[in-house]
Amino acid sequence: MNTDPQRCTLDAGILQFPVFHMRGGTSTGLVLAREAVPEDEALLEELLRHLMGVPLVGDWPGNTQITGLGRGIPTSNKVFIVERRPGETRMTSTLAQLAAGKSHIDWSVNCGNMSAALPLYALARGWLAPEEPTAQIEIFNTNTRTTLYARLGFANGRLLSDTRIPGVNGVFPGVDLFLHDPVGAKTGALFPSGLRRDRLNGIAATCIDVAVPMIIVNAADLGKSGYETPAQLDADPVFKSALSDLLVEGGQRMQLRNRSGALMSADELRRSETLPKICIVSPAQAGGHINTRYFTPQSAHPSLAVSGGCCLAAACLIEGTVAHDVLSAPQALGASVGEFPLSIENPAGVLDTLITARLDGEQVLIDAAAYRRSAQVLVRGRMALYNASAALSEALLAR
Repeated sequence: MNTDPQRCTLDAGILQFPVFHMRGGTSTGLVLAREAVPEDEALLEELLRHLMGVPLVGDWPGNTQITGLGRGIPTSNKVFIVERRPGETRMTSTLAQLAAGKSHIDWSVNCGNMSAALPLYALARGWLAPEEPTAQIEIFNTNTRTTLYARLGFANGRLLSDTRIPGVNGVFPGVDLFLHDPVGAKTGALFPSGLRRDRLNGIAATCIDVAVPMIIVNAADLGKSGYETPAQLDADPVFKSALSDLLVEGGQRMQLRNRSGALMSADELRRSETLPKICIVSPAQAGGHINTRYFTPQSAHPSLAVSGGCCLAAACLIEGTVAHDVLSAPQALGASVGEFPLSIENPAGVLDTLITARLDGEQVLIDAAAYRRSAQVLVRGRMALYNASAALSEALLAR
């Protein structure tokens, strides 16, 4: 019998698959060991659908995910598959984004919030040794081909629980995340359309790619104050239709591509659960630099994804963008490298970011983006797979 805690086992003939159910920032999901999952992509996706309780094929509108560990909303339908290869000190992560009512799985983006859970997983696996005052691990993400550095705090050999963030009740371990060279994560360019300001369907918009490709629009240009609740925005069909049109045109201007490398079609963009992101902005009201409502992109986010927050913060520093125009007190870039704190108001409170940037002539160079999240291990255990196909069962037991 296989006794490796990261391998699948049998109990009364039922597969028992090892999972870490975790929270990172304001997202929840699973972290799985690469060595435990099938190498065949079709079988891997079947496994993820079982684990999260989404349809095995097609769409099922209104699915509650009652048979799995997903929680309905996009921010709680994430799965990281991770490994640390022999001879390497860094860990490698690959994100799968699922949706409650769809069998389709998106492999095109990373998640800055959920990434905060990864150093806790590394600590549990013995990949990260407690060091005082901080221990650091390098994380390479295969979805975006980017690297971040994550730090955990320790005192007297104990992991510190010292961080409170908007949208999370209580104090938990804090994770500092530093994203280096975040520009062009998916498109290879800071401004994929070549412009700091486009007109999409007659509306001024900034298409920018820092950590994630995103479209930024002034809330007033869509008939909104920008201070509405996420539920109010999602309940407005006219607004959501206009947002969908912007996603399609903006995605085409940015020449976004699907996993096969082909340009995304209008239908793919309209139905996408991950790319591009979009946000509406308005002046800050509570001492921050700017206020936003962020979309994932089909639904309004209850707070603000950190990747989107870093992207918006970078846009705030660049003259000519829609975001820069909304700032009450713009910050000036110079030829020398500077660190620029940007506080972004959102429905759950304020996200604090730190952007490292400079000017090279008229070109803006974004060297790094940093943010702090809290994280926790919710459950470490095994999930029973009652309806796995024969092929999946064979593949899991052979690992």
